[in-house]
Amino acid sequence: MQLTGANLIAGADASDGSQRQAALDPWSNEELAVEFVGATHDEVDRALQAAARAMPSYNAAAPRARADLLRRMGDEILDLGDTLIERCCAETGLPAARIESERGRTVNQLRMFADLVEEGSWVDARIDTAAPDRQPLPKPDVRRMLRPLGPVVVFGASNFPLAFSAAGGDTASALAAGCAVVVKAHRSHPGTAELVARALGRAIAACNMDAGLFSLLHGPGAEVGHALVTHPLTRAVGFTGSAGGGRSLFDAAAARPDPIPVFAEMGSINPVFVLPGALRERADQIAAGLHQSVTLSVGQFCTNPGLVVGLESPELVSLRASTAELIEQTAPATMLNSGIRNSYERAIGSFGAQQGVALAARSEAEVAAGRTEAGAHLFATDAATYMGNAELGEEIFGPSTLLVASQSREELLEVANGLVGHLTATIHAADGELEEYADLIAVLESKVGRLLINGFPTGVEVCSAMTHGGPYPASTDTRFTSVGTAAIYRFARPVSYQGFPQMALPEALRDANPLGILRQVDSTYTREPVSTGA
Repeated sequence: MQLTGANLIAGADASDGSQRQAALDPWSNEELAVEFVGATHDEVDRALQAAARAMPSYNAAAPRARADLLRRMGDEILDLGDTLIERCCAETGLPAARIESERGRTVNQLRMFADLVEEGSWVDARIDTAAPDRQPLPKPDVRRMLRPLGPVVVFGASNFPLAFSAAGGDTASALAAGCAVVVKAHRSHPGTAELVARALGRAIAACNMDAGLFSLLHGPGAEVGHALVTHPLTRAVGFTGSAGGGRSLFDAAAARPDPIPVFAEMGSINPVFVLPGALRERADQIAAGLHQSVTLSVGQFCTNPGLVVGLESPELVSLRASTAELIEQTAPATMLNSGIRNSYERAIGSFGAQQGVALAARSEAEVAAGRTEAGAHLFATDAATYMGNAELGEEIFGPSTLLVASQSREELLEVANGLVGHLTATIHAADGELEEYADLIAVLESKVGRLLINGFPTGVEVCSAMTHGGPYPASTDTRFTSVGTAAIYRFARPVSYQGFPQMALPEALRDANPLGILRQVDSTYTREPVSTGA
């Protein structure tokens, strides 16, 4: 498939803008073929106008039709074949095996949401039937369900060019909720975004849906993103990226005359607490798992474990030594783009210059000149130094972690209590230690969205029970997840219908329950029809 570099608005190419930018190959820092045209304000408006026009017919369609669309989108992405894999590798520096795996995750997400929509119970239908004889006042018939928020703006993420980009989890969950989507492509992989966007467009056409359901816009700076967030038709925003970027969008959305939600998944250091019994049993095994998790994909995961906390002991010294040896043996590797690499190098330099912080190990091999490479790093400090320096609690996006030695159980708990919000927290414990450290679990439960025992946080299972989010600054709304079927609830809102005749109600709320979904009827969950009509 030939790339054009155009914006895609409701199935049509648009290239009125004067700003043009090519993607860079992170292996060579050379420009790749095709320049991508930044969207104009008029094109932003056209995309959102088309999205708003598309929603009534999309929401009038049967759940099966919306499910078929999501499945067809997955099929069209698979039909891109090696063309998608090759372009994505060229734009990101990621190996083909990683991209193939991520493509599978992306397609499976679409199918997962298709199953959810087709089954239908996610709309949380609630029916309170009328009681006209109730005293002192009659009880009205009230029925409630979730309805789509409206057009959603999604920002592509640098580190997941498929699973968190044009057809990623935000797009899939928004479409599943009944919302039209306008995607702002990430400047690092615009060609990948265009290929996927055209696949989604073909699926929309094949399913006879309104083309305005999906648009893709380019733009190298913040101007296009700001215009999308502040446009009066935008009803919600999905974002995965840096704390600075997410907070900027959040502030812009809050400053609107009509503030809208921004569901931003941002920075996290994903603390790992290693308890004494676990250290005595398997320090080397923990070191190997930690090293693998820290260096996976050159540390470019939001679940990278950037903090390890344990009690000062010979076993903790052993953990540090084993991890240091593995870090030293880690060859430098290519990062996603020069901006990320440069930020990583600045952060590493600043970290190492902090008083009381030691560089315990770094990759022995030097980075290749002219390449977008970075080496791995291990730092070490004590708990008092860590708690006295807020900079040490900031995320370093790359293959780096900090080992903190606590002098007592109380000091270890003090470190935990001082944490801000993160995506995950992990505890390594021996048999019986979880009971002994129940207070640590209670503290961490208030700090994160996902707790792990005897594992590592990299690798987010896409499933119904997953929470990928957490208290600020991990995300802007700790009540929601950006991964798994529960992500759909970000883009829906409850609406109550009082005194409506049957044919005027949405099908999910009618007495006969034609969709066969699970509903709450007079406080009882059932799939049965309502026996008494309104």
